[in-house]
Amino acid sequence: MNKVEKSLLDTDILSEIIKRANPRIIAKANIYLNQFDKYTISVITVMEIVEGWQKRKQEERLQQFLTIVSSQEILSFDLTEAVHERSPIMAERNHSVFLGAVLAGKIYADLETTKKRIGYPDCMIAAIAIRHNLTLVTGNLSHYQRIKDLDYSLRLDNWRL
Repeated sequence: MNKVEKSLLDTDILSEIIKRANPRIIAKANIYLNQFDKYTISVITVMEIVEGWQKRKQEERLQQFLTIVSSQEILSFDLTEAVHERSPIMAERNHSVFLGAVLAGKIYADLETTKKRIGYPDCMIAAIAIRHNLTLVTGNLSHYQRIKDLDYSLRLDNWRL
């Protein structure tokens, strides 16, 4: 059996797993589940999928999704242990609970400055992956590559390939 590293699944990949649409993604998802017992996703992914079902007024599908997602590992911006940054203000106040939000804001601003802007959700998902030191599994490499091109330590994988 192939081993995989612990990763954060982007919204598009989780959607394809739920739909069971792509055999290659399903095979890698099964390897991941065998190794880690659950998927690791972000609260942003939950928000995006809930938004989609709500817009379509698909209450039954929304409830099915919430049932599925309740047994998965869901990450937010906060970390469970204190993180000490080089900034004396951050270290003094120990603001580890919002460093991911700060990172997402910096990523968004840097992308906007270089005129390579992407949406807030992708910046937030990338920040969560970086802060938790996880590879981001996504089919949306073009957006996330823009973040890597700015020298952020984002690792990417695409289970479609």
